Amino acid sequence: MHFPRPSRTSAGLLALAAALLLGGCASRGPLPTFYDFGPPAPPAATVQAAAAPLPVLVIADANGPAWLDTQRMYYRLLYADAQQSRPYAYNRWNTPPLQLLSQRLKTRVAQGGVKVLSTTDAAAGIPLLRIDVDDFSQNFDSEKQSSGQVTLRASLFRGHLLVDQKTFSRNSRAASADAQGGAQALAAASDAVAADLLAWLGTLNIPKE
Repeated sequence: MHFPRPSRTSAGLLALAAALLLGGCASRGPLPTFYDFGPPAPPAATVQAAAAPLPVLVIADANGPAWLDTQRMYYRLLYADAQQSRPYAYNRWNTPPLQLLSQRLKTRVAQGGVKVLSTTDAAAGIPLLRIDVDDFSQNFDSEKQSSGQVTLRASLFRGHLLVDQKTFSRNSRAASADAQGGAQALAAASDAVAADLLAWLGTLNIPKE
């Protein structure tokens, strides 16, 4: 039994398709580099003491703009166009910033001596902390100088009663004007905000239900 040989046209089309496929693979850019906050440093003794008056706390996952719920890393050129947020081409977060920040805050509060519960494990009457993130970005003051900016609003509830609310903002200078420097600066700013948050929690007089 004889099979028909492919025509010259078919063979040419197959060769062209293969060339395009190989060309597409070759033209792809570098593989993305992924960043996170790294392991948290041990807390200072003064931070642990500040949180002692609040033994148990429920911390809800942080809320924020939709662009903070993706793995894209963004920066702003304050010296050129502060209103435009630009994504890095080949750099990503391991986890969306809202999740990174939520986990770091929970870790820091727990290190401060507070028993941290999730919303699914919460029991009635336990204070609830809600976090709304307003800013989480790497800002370039010039082509060679940048910093990480973290701004969030913390609201503490006991039942349906708002105990107190406060806005925290920290800025940390980046060691390098790139995505790696931005990731390190944002991690440092997040840790600084967490320390401020712990100190604030330690000053609150939480009413009993």
